[in-house]
Amino acid sequence: MAEEELPGVLILDVGGTHGVLNNIAALLKKHFRLITMKEFIENKKEMSKKIQSVFVFECRPTIDRELLESLPNLKVIGNSGVGVDHLDLKMISNFGVKVTNTPHAVADPTADIGMALMLASARRLVDGNVLRFPGS
Repeated sequence: MAEEELPGVLILDVGGTHGVLNNIAALLKKHFRLITMKEFIENKKEMSKKIQSVFVFECRPTIDRELLESLPNLKVIGNSGVGVDHLDLKMISNFGVKVTNTPHAVADPTADIGMALMLASARRLVDGNVLRFPGS
């Protein structure tokens, strides 16, 4: 499928401080035409019709009423994180837009860190490290 035929996905940016990671952008490019927020703002009239999805990465871009009103063909908002508390689900659903997230993406790593912290606490590993290596 040619890039022009692919549905558009709105992202904040690629790379940088708040942009989508390069490897995620590469994956998205297989299925979508990436449209950055800068491109969208510079050419809202043309770009608004092409965007069918918004990919929210680290709570960006902000999904508000103004953005939703400017995207008449928006079908889905994909959130790259577990929680959706930063999204107004009721408002979004009023526009007929679905919201997705990744609910189990960090379940195992979170459990691993929890166990590590409990073991470290029970065995006083931090105290032992400070006594063994003063000044660290």
